[in-house]
Amino acid sequence: MPDRTSRRPSGSHRGPTRPGRAAARTPWPTGPVAIPTGTVELERDPDDPDGVTVLVNGVPSSYLDVADPSRLVFEYMQQMAAVLERVGPPGSPLSVVHLGAAGCALARAIDAERPGSQQLAVELDTALPELVRGWFDLPRAPALRIRAGDAREQLARLADGSADVVVRDVFSGDTTPPHVRTREVAADVARVLRPGGVYLVNCADRPPLADARSEAATLADVFDDVAVVAEPGLLRGRGYGNVVLAATDDPELLASPALARAVRSLPAPARLLHGDEVVAFTGGAGVLRDPDDAQGRTP
Repeated sequence: MPDRTSRRPSGSHRGPTRPGRAAARTPWPTGPVAIPTGTVELERDPDDPDGVTVLVNGVPSSYLDVADPSRLVFEYMQQMAAVLERVGPPGSPLSVVHLGAAGCALARAIDAERPGSQQLAVELDTALPELVRGWFDLPRAPALRIRAGDAREQLARLADGSADVVVRDVFSGDTTPPHVRTREVAADVARVLRPGGVYLVNCADRPPLADARSEAATLADVFDDVAVVAEPGLLRGRGYGNVVLAATDDPELLASPALARAVRSLPAPARLLHGDEVVAFTGGAGVLRDPDDAQGRTP
């Protein structure tokens, strides 16, 4: 059952409040709400009356600031946003596919920062998207379409060269389902991306980061360039956390010194690995592939 996992919220700076975003559309529940894949719950931020965390089956899956849609609090989303800032001309609309939706925090921020963007969010749970639309002032179609279904199956239906960005944020508990981690999926993402597009992956892992290393090796087998972004302590083998992987055919996007400086300057400073550093990070890890008899799908 996919959902997002996140590290603690970090102290991001609040942007300007945007009129018309402050009120929820329907009253928020005071406890867990049953959904087909388990439960969803809203947890108010005790330090910020405008902040709320969406928990899916007890796991923090999104943090939303109802007064400022551009504000991202989870550290891995801030890292993704630093990469996104370098896709296309500054402020230009993007076509974005989100594999994994939850509270649509990143999609909401992109809509605020890149007016005119068209986004598709895919969520396995059939009830969660409409609940989230009711609780929060999410953009409407065509700015943001939310589709219920399996991430891999929905990806296969998308047209060639139809997206600037694909974001994978799919989890079952605290791990990513195997059927969305393989080379075959990465190749399908590459098919969907336009030239210069980027694939962003949220990989939650713990030492020795075997999953992240295998995923980086898998992306490097498909894409021309790959970068790894994470907190320095996690890269040194301390604790459990999120590793962001970025893959593209653009030779300049991830090699930019400005990107490395941007991730170092985040509220929770991160490190960007690129080039030979990524080769060292993968350490000979094998490429993940579909089982021949199951196309990588789990029951």
